Amino acid sequence: MLEILSWIIRIAHYYEYAIVIYVLMSWLPGAQQSVFGKWLQRIVSPYLNLFRIIPPIGGMIDISPIVAILALNFAISGLSHLVLIFL
Repeated sequence: MLEILSWIIRIAHYYEYAIVIYVLMSWLPGAQQSVFGKWLQRIVSPYLNLFRIIPPIGGMIDISPIVAILALNFAISGLSHLVLIFL
């Protein structure tokens, strides 16, 4: 059980890095249209779309990735505490 929870936590951390890379790629022209960008989009977009209900600030700045990362960190923290409880 502990091994599965720690494996899930590790994957969640990698997913967080994938979100950050995807957001940084949006600042580079054509980066999201590359093969890697399209592959990353298929992985990250379903999760980010859950937070797209938040309107962009000033019509331009999308804060949904920040909220998504915070939610993911909250989930990771909760799972980490579960691991500590079982120890």
